[in-house]
Amino acid sequence: VQLQASGGGLVQAGGSLRLSCAASGLTFSNYAMGWFRQAPGKEREFLATISWSGGLTNYVDSVRGRFTIARDNYKNTVYLQMNNLKPGDTAVYYCAAGSYSKYDYTYNYWGQGTLVTVSS
Repeated sequence: VQLQASGGGLVQAGGSLRLSCAASGLTFSNYAMGWFRQAPGKEREFLATISWSGGLTNYVDSVRGRFTIARDNYKNTVYLQMNNLKPGDTAVYYCAAGSYSKYDYTYNYWGQGTLVTVSS
């Protein structure tokens, strides 16, 4: 199983980025997908999750209304559209495959992470 996250980079505050996570080696449509992040010196934080069909989504309050999770089961890819980025969003962002949940221990597979840096 491989989850390949991409799309990170350097962006100014107020800007946008779209992260992608391409999955292989698993039946993608059988899994809920989630996005997490970890900032330097902080614990990993749940951001968003999407059900296997895409019909259900859930977000942490700090990103609700700014971030949107979506998936394309034909492309085996999950996305995280991030708008109105803030310096506090700077972190390594991870995608994961597992249960529809905000708890990291319910996810079976993890990507390698992509770095997002937001400058003020």
